[in-house]
Amino acid sequence: MPGKILLVDDAAFMRMMLKKILAPSGNEVVEAVDGSDGLAKYKEHKPNLVFLDIVMPNVDGIECLKQIIAFDSNAKVVMCSSIGQQTVVNDAIKIGARDFIIKPFDAAKVLETVSKNLS
Repeated sequence: MPGKILLVDDAAFMRMMLKKILAPSGNEVVEAVDGSDGLAKYKEHKPNLVFLDIVMPNVDGIECLKQIIAFDSNAKVVMCSSIGQQTVVNDAIKIGARDFIIKPFDAAKVLETVSKNLS
């Protein structure tokens, strides 16, 4: 079931990798370069799902998550983290993130996460 998916990551390469995984399934992909841009794009596009990087300049992923959840308590947000950020991921889940995926991205895991959260 395709949906509108927001990718929030300061690394263009990571956004491109995710987009290559998500777009062929018919998903509409919106991109944001940091947490403040992510919140603005969330409000503008009201995506079905958000992939949110944790470590970003300006507004980081945790702060962006708090702001998205404050704006829309039903937001479906999946945190993207590198190995070793488990405590931050746990905090994100407590705040309201639905799931997390580990970088580098495994295409099968990304698509499984999308299907689980868009059904």
